Amino acid sequence: MSHTVTVDRWVLSSGASSFTSTFKFYFPAKFARTRHFGGTPIRASATSNASNESVTCNSLLCGRRALLSMTALSLVMPCDRVNNSFDAIAADESLRLREEIRKVLSKGKAAGVLRLVFHDAGTFEIDEKIGGMNGSIVLELDRPENKGLKKSVKILEKAKSQIDVVQPVPWADLIALAGAEAVSLCGGPSIPVQLGRIDSLVPDPEGKLPEESLDATSLKQCFERKGFSTQELVALSGAHTLGSKGFGSPVVFDNAYFKILMEKPWLSSAGMTSMVGLPSDRALVEDVECVRWISKYAEDQSLFFEDFKNAYTKLVDTGATWKK
Repeated sequence: MSHTVTVDRWVLSSGASSFTSTFKFYFPAKFARTRHFGGTPIRASATSNASNESVTCNSLLCGRRALLSMTALSLVMPCDRVNNSFDAIAADESLRLREEIRKVLSKGKAAGVLRLVFHDAGTFEIDEKIGGMNGSIVLELDRPENKGLKKSVKILEKAKSQIDVVQPVPWADLIALAGAEAVSLCGGPSIPVQLGRIDSLVPDPEGKLPEESLDATSLKQCFERKGFSTQELVALSGAHTLGSKGFGSPVVFDNAYFKILMEKPWLSSAGMTSMVGLPSDRALVEDVECVRWISKYAEDQSLFFEDFKNAYTKLVDTGATWKK
């Protein structure tokens, strides 16, 4: 025999936001269980009569202990309901972070914030199992390759100070999410970012970022050591469409980077065109395998957006240490 179970007035609170849901499901007869979290008991029981059997769990209030309470609910709630509720909590947290990031981010600051992502995550090495998106960039700002990134960190510090009042956020999560917001703000794709990274307490080893002077072969080898294909290398390089490297508007995220690479303006002696891009940018268009992807992205911006979104997600997830 099974019984209808109703969970009503279920309120989850994360920061200043909340939601209420009511669910019905089936539960074995002759069941009674009570669990205590903090000072509030959570009781589930089943009773039987001729016309109606029901269980009601009332007023489960969860603040910062929402995830703990969700574990308790797994005792009486179907798995799909619990999973959906975890997803809702994560979405709520992500939305709150994005809102604070938008308050301090502008199109003019987007390139610097996106560069911060690459310099934090770009230290990852598969064989050595080091680096990755771990927030250690805030400990590495005095390194020559990170020149200028202090400004981007200060921008995000403003958002972090507001977020930490409600619940501390790791630098790794904040930077990963801020980079995605920078892309979206400038007209690029919307990029989902999973939360739950753990910050490193020590700097990553030096010399792990790709050098600007590398040729295409060396670049491909460097990215291969980090777990990225040639296609992903080219897609991620498209981030250089933002900023002052000469690839179209410095505040618009589009496929202008690839169109201009195909034109090779640095071969011209006219004006400032010889200053377009970094040596590593120019090297890509001299490689047959890279050119295949450069030409595809120059012709199809939607394809570039989709591949960049996937490569960015991989970049900020690979090598990260996650909360359990």
